[in-house]
Amino acid sequence: MNTTKINEYAAVVGQPIIDDLKLLSKRLKGKVIQNINSTAVGGGVAEILSRMVPLLRELNIDTHWDVIKGGRQFFDVTKKFHNALHGRPEEINQRDLDIFLEISQNNIEEMDIYGDIVFVHDPQPIVLVKKKKENKWIWRCHIDVSSPNQMIWEFLEDFIFNYDAAVFSSPAFSPKLPIRQFLISPSIDPLSDKNRELPQETIDGVLRKYEIYKSKPIITQISRFDRLKDPLGVIEVYKQVKRYRDCQLLLAGGGASDDPEGKKVLEEVKDKAKHDPDIHILLLPQNDIEINALQRASTVIIQKSIKEGFGLTVTEALWKAKPVVASNVGGIPLQITHKYSGLLCNSIEGAGFAIKQLLNSPEYAKKLGENGREHVRNNFLLTRHLKDYMLLFLSLYHREDVVYL
Repeated sequence: MNTTKINEYAAVVGQPIIDDLKLLSKRLKGKVIQNINSTAVGGGVAEILSRMVPLLRELNIDTHWDVIKGGRQFFDVTKKFHNALHGRPEEINQRDLDIFLEISQNNIEEMDIYGDIVFVHDPQPIVLVKKKKENKWIWRCHIDVSSPNQMIWEFLEDFIFNYDAAVFSSPAFSPKLPIRQFLISPSIDPLSDKNRELPQETIDGVLRKYEIYKSKPIITQISRFDRLKDPLGVIEVYKQVKRYRDCQLLLAGGGASDDPEGKKVLEEVKDKAKHDPDIHILLLPQNDIEINALQRASTVIIQKSIKEGFGLTVTEALWKAKPVVASNVGGIPLQITHKYSGLLCNSIEGAGFAIKQLLNSPEYAKKLGENGREHVRNNFLLTRHLKDYMLLFLSLYHREDVVYL
């Protein structure tokens, strides 16, 4: 959990921003906020909540975080849901739906709902809304549902319709719903271990530990080992670049306890990368300082997602003023303006071309990185996210049809 104090962020965002947060928080005095998701570690949701909940408490907003119980069968099903909602073909049968509803019913019976505002994150805990009484309920969708499997979306709609509001990360994800909708982008914490400044000796020490040498450019993708992150495609991109420029590829990331597919994907990646000593594959669960160091040591950072709710690894890379090549999907274009704060691509060939361009034009790469960092400072830091959420909570007690935060 975050131990950083709210006043420490003034050095990054300015004191007026902190003063605004303190002023807003007074309006929420007496309200209990209960966040609910499916995992305490791994993935962007858990990472954001671990940083945000302590800061809301410091602002005297009574904020809590609870995690549902699942199990292998439940998370196998919700992984299918996740893929299907991103538009990937998945075989989902009645047995899968029964498992989801059965485990959800167990959580309904076991979980204490005590919040004045119950903030449910993603599809896994969505059925808990059956416990709704006089309190306010928000469903926060962190994933790209711009082209979902309609059967699964309609199945979830039966629960979504019972919420007071839904929150999406991008206008492209926002479907027609009979409830209020809010558009709120995720954020990174600039003072967390994953994003704070690091001394050069720490960075060099991590490179030595994993036998990664600075003599060749380092192309890096940091992400879970997930097919939607396309790590096999990243290896193809690297191979294209390698024909023209001697370089290294680093694929690093952890897993999430609600993602049972990760181990299989990791084995596929290792198999594709074998016999190439310049491909480094690192499983780094919850090792934020090492992830930070590896990003800072990289020459170019890639995020070749097939679908992407937002892409916080892109945000992290931009914050470190790194040139980024990323897929033109999901929430990524909110962060990267092509040829200004990074380069967007639509194919393996396009990504390879963009990386070669950056390796051959270091001054251009440096300028893209500088622009990307300022874009993140102005739009995607935790303090902005806190303000948006507080305004969201307050708005539940006032009627409007659509609110853009």
